[in-house]
Amino acid sequence: MALSLRRRKGPSKFERAADGSMTLVEHLVELRTRLFYAALAVVAGFIVGYILSQTVFDLLKQPYCELPGSIDANGNCKGFFQMSPATGFVIRLKISLWVGLIVSAPVWLYQLWAFIAPGLHRHERKWAYIFVSIATPLFAAGAVLAYFVVAKGLEFLMDAGVTGTSTTLEASSYISFVTNMLLLFGVGFEFPLVLLMLNFTGVASARRLASWWRVVIMLCFAFAAVATPDPGPFGMMALAGALSLLYGIALAVAFLHDKRTGRDKELYAGLDDDEISVLEDDREPVEAADRVEVPGPVTASAPVERSGPVEAPLPLDRRFDEST
Repeated sequence: MALSLRRRKGPSKFERAADGSMTLVEHLVELRTRLFYAALAVVAGFIVGYILSQTVFDLLKQPYCELPGSIDANGNCKGFFQMSPATGFVIRLKISLWVGLIVSAPVWLYQLWAFIAPGLHRHERKWAYIFVSIATPLFAAGAVLAYFVVAKGLEFLMDAGVTGTSTTLEASSYISFVTNMLLLFGVGFEFPLVLLMLNFTGVASARRLASWWRVVIMLCFAFAAVATPDPGPFGMMALAGALSLLYGIALAVAFLHDKRTGRDKELYAGLDDDEISVLEDDREPVEAADRVEVPGPVTASAPVERSGPVEAPLPLDRRFDEST
């Protein structure tokens, strides 16, 4: 009989984590391993970001260079001033960390997903793939919009001031201002995904989401007014308008989803929460039941004959076990 040289593989880590056969210690070991790989990816991305930090800084400096009066007599963009000798190096480290997180995002996001995916059902993993694939371009679109809004916001702030000073800015404050705008707009553009999650999971229908439009629009403007670091109207109006537009797109997708799944055709879809549903009149008349016969007498049972000697009853302390 021929012997197979291939060793029979057991269940993978994903299968063991999904069926619950992994122990707590094995889960902790897997978490430590995945965090280690994610940290290595971030460190590698940080090195790449350190190399590209000057190019990224020049890109972030473009909105500042487009301001009136920011070009010197030689046609070059004026530089920033710094309050400390270490400011330039700290800015380079911050830019390197941001670039490192973005470059290594596929690796550390995969490690995070590989750890939590075994605890999800198959359809939950499918929707997670879809939402992650949508979240990435939405965040990028928000960052691009913020990049163009920064130039208008800076121009308004410089013209609206009363100091009359030049447009030379402090480097650390300017970089923090720009990166905060990019991050805020990117996170704000994830707002429609929250609405779609509520609809796709059955928490709220499209009609209910549409009935909240006044509150949602007010919250969009309130969030944009409070969260944006730009005190001018351009950043607030751009973010609030974009969030309102994304809210409309999310409503359209929710209505299409409800139509495809037939949620609008449910039996009680058109009823209010406090409205009584209509009951069909299917009452049947009550008729007399059949006559019940009188039961006969029950005969006494025969005594049980003992086959052996009668045992003495157990003592009181031995009649019950420990649980009783």
